[in-house]
Amino acid sequence: MPYRIAGIDVHKRMLAVVVSDVEVADEYSFERRQFGSNPGQLRLLADWLLEQQVEEVVMESTAQYWKPVWGALERYWKPLCQKREGARPMSGTLHLAQAQSNRGPRGRKNDFADAERLVKRLVAHELILSFVPDPEQRLWRTLMRRKYQTTCNRVRLQNRLEALLEEAHLKLSSLVSDLLGTSAQRMLQALADGETDPEALAALADYRLRATREQLCDALGACQELNPVYRRLLAMALEELHLIEKQIGQLEQEMADLLRPHQNSVQRLAEVPGLGVDSVQQIIAEVGATAATFPSGGDLSSWVGACPGEEETAGVSHSHRSPKGNRHMRRILNQAANAAVKLKGSIFQILYRRYVPRLGHKQTIGVIAHRLCRLIWKILHQGVRYEERAPAVSKKSSQTRAARMIRELRSLGYRVELAASPSAVRA
Repeated sequence: MPYRIAGIDVHKRMLAVVVSDVEVADEYSFERRQFGSNPGQLRLLADWLLEQQVEEVVMESTAQYWKPVWGALERYWKPLCQKREGARPMSGTLHLAQAQSNRGPRGRKNDFADAERLVKRLVAHELILSFVPDPEQRLWRTLMRRKYQTTCNRVRLQNRLEALLEEAHLKLSSLVSDLLGTSAQRMLQALADGETDPEALAALADYRLRATREQLCDALGACQELNPVYRRLLAMALEELHLIEKQIGQLEQEMADLLRPHQNSVQRLAEVPGLGVDSVQQIIAEVGATAATFPSGGDLSSWVGACPGEEETAGVSHSHRSPKGNRHMRRILNQAANAAVKLKGSIFQILYRRYVPRLGHKQTIGVIAHRLCRLIWKILHQGVRYEERAPAVSKKSSQTRAARMIRELRSLGYRVELAASPSAVRA
């Protein structure tokens, strides 16, 4: 019985599709077909693959253009292929190949040749295949990555706002730790509304601000002769800030609603030092609520790129640089590792002090990130809870952190019930 595999070279407006029987003894014989990328053409593609009795499909990850192709085949072709009489274990499997692993020789590239090469290299196990989660998790990823981009926009806005204030000779950023904090926003809003009295602006600061009234008056003294253009630009920046903060709040609530069925996983993972509710939501969006795709913690850390690499030639190891993996997870793990080592008396701080004299800060943070990655897999995959086993963690700091985490969860609509004696897991 023939076993057919289809290769698809994806472009924005067209698809180059080839089909071949891979169980023939001689050279592959390909049947070529070109389709458009609009929804009607994708439906025709799914019907043609069913007509050709294709068992597997491999496509190239071209920018974002592979996503509608994947979604259409997942909806129209995959379920019918799996239910077909005589279907094999791999029937209905979709593969996404990284474009770098399908590069052809220079000067000999065309669309159908690329599609044929995809099939040949898939059979020879020479392609680097990407992990594509289920549609629900893909929606989580879209939400959390959009939230991260919006948060980056907020940081860029803060930098532009500071540059504007410096140009206007307003040295407010030298006296406040957060230019977008409550005190600073009140003073900036008054400036935008036309306030010209430095004393009135300084009075808007919170009593906990370390800067004195005299220092604030000196820093804001230029407001008396401030050009109206700067006030209008400041008002535009504050309006943009309010819009960004509103969008971040909406995205947080959307993600909290989607993850409500997995509330237990969110709570258990948020107990790990260095992690919070936001970072936990990002992690679950990237690896899944139970990390079921990864058989072990080592597999997860390898996919993330949080483990030593291997580059050996003639029996000589030339590099142990970490491989490229999921950049979003690496960012979260590095941020969490930097936060975890600052928790006084925690096991992560003990490990940091043990390794940093020999490895330096960056490599030590990599070691902590690797340990955190394996711990995340254990908590999600095995359903256990984290319990700090270091000898010197103060009870007060632990209670403070737990109370803050509970407040964050409840603000997103989660129902939190405190357990008397949770099951533990070693860090």
